[in-house]
Amino acid sequence: MAEPSSGPDLAAAVTLLGAAVVAVPLFRRWGLGSVLGYLAAGLAMGPSLLGVVEDPEQMLHVAELGVVLFLFIIGLEMEPRRLWSMRRDIFGLGLAQVVLCMALLSWVGVTLGYSLATSLIAGTGFVLTSTAIVMQMLNERGDLSREKGQHIVSILLLEDLAIVPLLALVAFLAPGGSEPVTGAERAMSVAVGLGAIAALILAGWYLLNPLFRFLATFGGREVMTAGALLVVLGSALLLQAGGLSAAMGAFLAGVLLSESTFRHQLEADIEPFRGLLLGLFFLAVGMSLDLSVVVDGWWVILISVVAFTVLKSLGIYVVARLFGASHAEALERTVLMAQGGEFAFVLYSSALAVGLLDPRGSAMLTAIIVISMILTPLFVTIHDRWLRRPETRDDSGAEAPDGLSAPVLIIGYGRFGQIASQVLLARGWSVSIIDTDTDMIRVAGYMGMKVYFGDGARLDILHAAGAHEARAVLICIDKPADALRIAEIMKAEYPLVPVFARAFDRAHALALIRAGVDFQLRETFESALTFGGRVLDDLGESPEEVEQVLEEVRRRDQDRFAAQITGDLTSGRELLLSNLPDHLRDAARAAAPDGLAGSLQSVSRSS
Repeated sequence: MAEPSSGPDLAAAVTLLGAAVVAVPLFRRWGLGSVLGYLAAGLAMGPSLLGVVEDPEQMLHVAELGVVLFLFIIGLEMEPRRLWSMRRDIFGLGLAQVVLCMALLSWVGVTLGYSLATSLIAGTGFVLTSTAIVMQMLNERGDLSREKGQHIVSILLLEDLAIVPLLALVAFLAPGGSEPVTGAERAMSVAVGLGAIAALILAGWYLLNPLFRFLATFGGREVMTAGALLVVLGSALLLQAGGLSAAMGAFLAGVLLSESTFRHQLEADIEPFRGLLLGLFFLAVGMSLDLSVVVDGWWVILISVVAFTVLKSLGIYVVARLFGASHAEALERTVLMAQGGEFAFVLYSSALAVGLLDPRGSAMLTAIIVISMILTPLFVTIHDRWLRRPETRDDSGAEAPDGLSAPVLIIGYGRFGQIASQVLLARGWSVSIIDTDTDMIRVAGYMGMKVYFGDGARLDILHAAGAHEARAVLICIDKPADALRIAEIMKAEYPLVPVFARAFDRAHALALIRAGVDFQLRETFESALTFGGRVLDDLGESPEEVEQVLEEVRRRDQDRFAAQITGDLTSGRELLLSNLPDHLRDAARAAAPDGLAGSLQSVSRSS
């Protein structure tokens, strides 16, 4: 008789996938979101109910890779200069929220009769918001790239950094544990963590781009995918070995690759793994809820969930208002971040190991965290239905771009886009127009223009708007960072489509040129020249002299442009040549003058 197979438990895998496939679409149809669908499916499949999976903790460790991959993709959207611009939010707003919430939540345990040390650790665990849940919900709501979403991301980054001193706090508060840990040992742990960050930054600067250039040249698509996973998991492992969080390592790796030419390819390669593992993480969190612990200590758990949630909500709202957020934004941030998070599991495990928590207390605190995570999508749904200000999008008559095919795509229909479209329409060219300003879309409808609602910084929207088939794409929006992002996506995904961009100032124009746009125009340059010329004419200068002066100003401006681009081309070219074999390097250097001259001519034309 054949022996039973000892391979993977396919029945359990099929059951889990089936539960997710059924629950998630149903919950999204009911307006409750995909996160709650995963959590509910996990609770049903866990040991407390159907028992399909007996050891959810083991699955949770594997599924945490989904959070790691998600943070890597978020990092790809955070260029270093953008992250640096968020430093005040990270270390100001984020630190203020963590400290105030710790002070408020620590008194819940004291009120219930626990020691101050135990109460401090219990409350601190709840302060650490669920990065996975909040990031996923921000992504689904389209808020990740908005200012209010960036404030939340800043706070989450600070909380990820805070796990290191919090783990040190656990060791310090441990019964009899404060004496063996010397100041030198604490300083060494900090140095190891900083060393891990420094090593990752150096590797990102000097190794990552050459690695992916090599893989793109000599490897296949599957090797590029393997390389992307290697970078993400290797970065996570490096920072984890340095005492930091694995998610922080993945995030920093993404930031270091955010300006790489391979960024969009990496995002496409990682996305399927991220989605699957993140869903598995939510399933595992649902399975981790031990209903027997909830039944035995239901009153303590009920009081704790309510008290922790209310006090943390109070702290979040107060800090948000103190840092200038409107009532609506502060309330939305409160609803999104009022739960505990996955890092609390790490903190409670460490406290259990050193004797600050007993097994029953650790299980109850874990149940409190899981229940708060399950409740979050419900709170968000209530907020969106009854407390959130209604969106104006439905009233504007705006439609999403779907299958547009006009030869010219205009992104942004403000003053600049309106004038540009008039020139094209006057010659009989059909245009497709997308914008995110619902008021402008409504006004355009009154004027007989059809403008679709769509964010040009999203690849799927660009594709739906017909960017891949367009003969020209015009970037006419007034936000420099978004315009640059659209230009980078267009040139990475549709390099043969001509891109014309509105530039805000000289620095923005240079950035657009580096991104590869075919033509850029500073929004005030030509109008200011015309304005100055009209003044000279009114002062009595002859038309010939006025025209001569204007051409001289244009020439000097082009010369300055060319000088700046020359410096960029020279430094970038030398870096590229250093990676070539000797015989190819010599040939490339011999062709330098022509190549450089051609580049400068193109700059002069675009200016």
